[in-house]
Amino acid sequence: MPSRRADPVTIEVVELIGDVVARYHTEYEHAAASHQLTGAQAKVLTMLALEPMPMRRIALKLRCEPSNVTGIVDRLEARGLVERRPDPADRRVKLAAPTEEGTLTAERLRESLDFAREPLAGLSTEERTALRDLLKRMLDG
Repeated sequence: MPSRRADPVTIEVVELIGDVVARYHTEYEHAAASHQLTGAQAKVLTMLALEPMPMRRIALKLRCEPSNVTGIVDRLEARGLVERRPDPADRRVKLAAPTEEGTLTAERLRESLDFAREPLAGLSTEERTALRDLLKRMLDG
C-alpha cells in the first residue's frame, strides 16, 4: 500500500498549492512595489490596518524575530504610514498602528490584489467556505 504522502493526488495538490503561493507572492510583491513598499512592509501595514498590535505579536504572526519587525515598523513610521502609541490596556506596551495614510495605503494594496480575488470569484460562496475550512484544517492539523 503506497504512502498517503506519495499518492498522485497528494503530489498534485502540493504542486498546485505551490503554484498558487508563488503567483500570490509575485503579485503581492508587485502590488507592494507600486506603493514603494517591500513585501514585508506591505504585510505588516495590512495586518495593522485590521488591528493595531504590539511588535511581539507582529513577529509571532510573521514568524520572525522582533528585531526584524522593529526595523520594518521604523521604516513605515518614517514614511508616515504607521505610528507607535501606548496600549490602552497596558501603558507599558507600545502598539504599532496605521496612520490615516497607512490605512488608505493598506486599502489600495488589498484592492490591487486581483490574483487572489478573481479566481475565488469563480467559486460559489459554499465552495469558498469549504476551501477556507479545509485550509484552516490543514494549518491547524
